[in-house]
Amino acid sequence: MTRVFIPCDSSALALGADALAASIAQEAARRGIALDVVRNGSRGLLWLEPLVEVDTPQGRVGYANVDVADVASLFDASFIEGGAHALHVGLVDEIPYLKKQQRLTFARIGITDPLSTDDYVAHGGLEGLRNALTTDGDAACAALIESGLRGRGGAAFPAGIKWRTVRGAQADQKYIVCNADEGDSGTFSDRLVMESDPFVLIEGMTIAGIVTGATAGYIYVRSEYPHAIATLEAAITKARAAGWLGDSVLGSAHRFELFVAKGAGAYVCGEETALLESLEGKRGIVRAKPPLPALSGLFGKPTVINNVITLATVPIIFAKGAAFYKDFGMGRSRGTLPFQLAGNVKQGGLVELAFGVTLRELLFDYGGGTASGRPARAVQVGGPLGTYLPESQWDIPMDYEAYAAVGAVVGHGGLVVHDDTSNLAELAQYAMHFCALESCGKCTPCRIGSTRGVEVIQRIRNGDTSTRQVQLLRDLCDTMVSGSLCAMGGMTPFPVMSALDHFPEDFGLDSVQAAANAAAA
Repeated sequence: MTRVFIPCDSSALALGADALAASIAQEAARRGIALDVVRNGSRGLLWLEPLVEVDTPQGRVGYANVDVADVASLFDASFIEGGAHALHVGLVDEIPYLKKQQRLTFARIGITDPLSTDDYVAHGGLEGLRNALTTDGDAACAALIESGLRGRGGAAFPAGIKWRTVRGAQADQKYIVCNADEGDSGTFSDRLVMESDPFVLIEGMTIAGIVTGATAGYIYVRSEYPHAIATLEAAITKARAAGWLGDSVLGSAHRFELFVAKGAGAYVCGEETALLESLEGKRGIVRAKPPLPALSGLFGKPTVINNVITLATVPIIFAKGAAFYKDFGMGRSRGTLPFQLAGNVKQGGLVELAFGVTLRELLFDYGGGTASGRPARAVQVGGPLGTYLPESQWDIPMDYEAYAAVGAVVGHGGLVVHDDTSNLAELAQYAMHFCALESCGKCTPCRIGSTRGVEVIQRIRNGDTSTRQVQLLRDLCDTMVSGSLCAMGGMTPFPVMSALDHFPEDFGLDSVQAAANAAAA
């Protein structure tokens, strides 16, 4: 029986994938053709969705941007045998966008049925967990440190050091918390994992529990991700039934339980301590540190907090070894990162590559340039609080330290592209406005600074480009960076200052004024 794959993730569903799957099944029945319609996850080639794939002796053949109206013509063209059609894109694995990637964390994404435990195991699942069950916890932490895995949520703190701290803490209860509150504009890698390969996240969290001595875990998912929440809950139920979770993980003496918690959508709850407050049923406001969550986290107990991509990467490290993973990347940035191409880009989607790739390569070799066809002018890297990089910085290798050297952040790997019609002063003002709306209000630099920032930028845009006004904006930004309790206020100045430094003309400043103001700062 021929297998036909139709994605079931949010991006495909938004484009009518459910109706498409039903239509293909109905048309096959009408024609007396036996088909096995499999709802797989998305490959991450989002500009081709819905991407229908057919299993053939040569491999999986794809048909892109398929609509219900195309179904009859696909059958007429013998698409179940890989036949020629206007929507035919050939062997999916040979599409350059996909073929040139280095997929480690996303190796199964789009290939398997997200809720099939058999599929998961057949494609290498549980190998890391089985190895973790036979590895000493101290050695496991050392291996994770050796791999070079750093937190993929933006802070880039070494995951193994965090785990070792929790393992060494003395407490009657420890927790693993997954930060799945993916709120950055232009980011969707966490969602793709949760909807397309939930078992890899479950496996990663279970390994974390075994290594650190934690017996319970929570996945904190934003409420705007209903499909991810439903998929995770179904996957947890199946994992528990298969013996992967519960009182005896894979028949061992280790216990680990996992639960899904739904966030209410506050952006600040992406900050780990605000997330913990929310998870405890309180208002999501930032906690002062110390104590660190690794020593006093959820309900005051030692807690590992990692984001989705960090935890989803753990299984391959334990399956293939630290040296295998460390072989990818550059400098202190080891392994791979899923870069997400969004905004004004022709070929939006997810690209997993080793650290060291440049923004120019991502934008043109993968993204195909702007969707508008106009020249790209700026790319915001690292979410709504990330810097705007001008073309002069597009050849800097994607590396935590290389980006930090120019005042930029890699963050969660989200890239939002802007063409030459964008007004960077307007975008900078929006960054301050966003902070004013989303601030938890606990610290003055963030709460008041963002509001004053909106006002100062507006005055500059209204024509007051005096040195005094520009210096006031720079001083305000410096106060927010140095005095805010968390990255909400501490990073809001990044897009503002990068826009002011690299695109002064959008603020009404000429190059002489901009240079003088920068020197005065």
